[in-house]
Amino acid sequence: MTTALFLLFVVMFVVLAFEYINGFHDTANAIATVVSTKVLTPRQALLLASITNLIGAFFGQAVAKTIHSGIVDDKVVAVTTLTIFCAMMGGIIWNLLTWWFGMPSSSTHALVGGLIGASLGASNGNWDVLIWSREKIDKVSGKVSMEGIYHKVVIPMISSPLLGLTVGFVVMGLLFLLIRNWRPHTVNKTFGHLQIVSAGYMGFGHGMADAQKTMGVIMLTLFGATAAGELDGLPSWLSFLKVPDKSASIPLWIILTCALTMAAGTYAGGWRIIKTLGHKMVKMKPVHGFAAETTAATILAVTGAMGMPVSTTHTITTSIMGVGAAKRWNAIQWSLVERIVWAWVMTIPATALLGWLIYKVCGLFGA
Repeated sequence: MTTALFLLFVVMFVVLAFEYINGFHDTANAIATVVSTKVLTPRQALLLASITNLIGAFFGQAVAKTIHSGIVDDKVVAVTTLTIFCAMMGGIIWNLLTWWFGMPSSSTHALVGGLIGASLGASNGNWDVLIWSREKIDKVSGKVSMEGIYHKVVIPMISSPLLGLTVGFVVMGLLFLLIRNWRPHTVNKTFGHLQIVSAGYMGFGHGMADAQKTMGVIMLTLFGATAAGELDGLPSWLSFLKVPDKSASIPLWIILTCALTMAAGTYAGGWRIIKTLGHKMVKMKPVHGFAAETTAATILAVTGAMGMPVSTTHTITTSIMGVGAAKRWNAIQWSLVERIVWAWVMTIPATALLGWLIYKVCGLFGA
């Protein structure tokens, strides 16, 4: 086995480790509310989230294409396996750090930040390596759309939390009007059943949104290795690793691998973050959990179809905040929210710095 091929397998392992960590890091986003309202036990909720994550991963490829084609311009600098390794390590370190402190930070933005930092390190600080904003013309329909970090990352990063907050508030307000004359027992029983559906919907949205991001990274890795000639001379049984055109559909083996890895990570659970989202931020009953999960899952499904790598964490957290605000403004623990927001703000800069530093450290050792 050549050194380049060995490094490729190491990077693939690291990427899948990120996917696994993403699974247990973001599990709380899908099941925190259904656990906190006691509709399902933690183990039942984990099983539901694992299955729906797995199913969601098979729907759509728009987000994956954004990750492997819409963030870094490989015409400025080649995206090598080393670049991807450093990007993933930056994201993994940040995810584990925030998980340890129970902070629901964004795995999506950790991935994007790590990729930005490692690419800047590889290009010696050439900011042209980043695709900020550009037009994209569909070869079949001729339709013009905008892609790049500004349109696919920055705008959704701001708009999706605002949508979560606003739509969660409105949905909860409408539900209050609907159930205002219901008996409390009837409300809890009805929405206890409905929340199982909404939790499954949330798991589906999470799988659709987050598994695609890692698929995109694997495609970017294999395309870079193919273009650099690192996969020349592969034995025939490994020929499936070559990706001559990164705009092609994503192979089934990549989809299946990412889906199963995320599902396994999801089943491992993320109890620290579940406690933060489900218990500390706002006290919830099944009707509140249903409203928050339905709001967040719908936003994830819509933005996923548009190719926007939206943060599952941002979306569900602000949906919970909106639902809590509709309940009563002081129902939300605003001091905790402030800590969470700081974690959001710091994620891309922190992971970009980590990705850049790891790349430079690897350079010192001749990597």
